[in-house]
Amino acid sequence: MTLDEAKQHLIQAWGTLGSSWGVSRTMAQVHALLLVSPVPMTTEDIMEALQISRGNVNMNVRDLIDWGIVRKVLKPGERKEFFEAEKDVWKIGMQVAKERKKRELEPVLRALEQVSTIEADITDPDVKQFAETVENLKKFASNTDKTLESIIKADENWFWGSFFKLFK
Repeated sequence: MTLDEAKQHLIQAWGTLGSSWGVSRTMAQVHALLLVSPVPMTTEDIMEALQISRGNVNMNVRDLIDWGIVRKVLKPGERKEFFEAEKDVWKIGMQVAKERKKRELEPVLRALEQVSTIEADITDPDVKQFAETVENLKKFASNTDKTLESIIKADENWFWGSFFKLFK
């Protein structure tokens, strides 16, 4: 496999994986392209490499910037904007975890908090079942939130050191 073939394969695979994580395939492909690029790329470079429209590139690059895993790079004397991905995989993982926590877990926790305040007869079997289910979901989501928060705040060396201790 040549380098270009390998890059294309990774970009396609990253796109497929991204759609499993709840981001668009194209957004993940733009990220993968920038991730493997040794130099910052322009909108036109991305358009050509992925055969997508300017609007598609602009929308996805803006989303990746919002996620905190791509940044705009200014080059002196250049009028075009250049973009590069964060190359530190640990930082990417932590940023994605923060964003997913903010976009997915925190709204669930708020919703569970709201529905747990129902006013009803707790002796009613339906109410009792509902309250127990909501309480169990709250515990699970809260523990997940605390675990994610610990991982996000963790230093990479501490995390891997602790992880490997589990297997000793």
